Amino acid sequence: MSMYIGEALAGGDNEIAHIDLLIGSKDGPVGTAFANALSTQSEGHNNLLAVVTPNLAVKPATVMVTKVTIKGMKQAVQMFGPAQAAVAKAVADSVEAGVLPKDQCEDLVIVCGVFIHPQAEDDQKIYEYNYEATKMAISNAMTGKPTADEMLAGKDEVHPFRGF
Repeated sequence: MSMYIGEALAGGDNEIAHIDLLIGSKDGPVGTAFANALSTQSEGHNNLLAVVTPNLAVKPATVMVTKVTIKGMKQAVQMFGPAQAAVAKAVADSVEAGVLPKDQCEDLVIVCGVFIHPQAEDDQKIYEYNYEATKMAISNAMTGKPTADEMLAGKDEVHPFRGF
């Protein structure tokens, strides 16, 4: 398969984390999306590489894409700080656990959409929720979750943010 797709939601309140991600080969559509995300920047949408610590990029290489327009330095620091640290740690831990195959780390890339609510306040919760959601989204992608049967079984559940 050339593309794995994962999604997960974790936490609550304004620090809630919602991750959408693609995992795939550098020479496939995810590789193209990765290159486009990293090379296409615009005001309020500054994509960045996930790093474990400065000068130590996570493998598979992971680009974080903002899902909400970043407005102001507070929100930017939350994206580049706790959210980025959480995504990087989740990717590294997924490699260590074998969810992401270590022998494919140089061949795969990840495009990770990250939501930071403009009114988020608690950096610790931002970290915890984004870590949990990223690990879950990676696992879902690599294991094909939800299955079609799981989707059908849950299709009538009420979405918490449907607005009515």
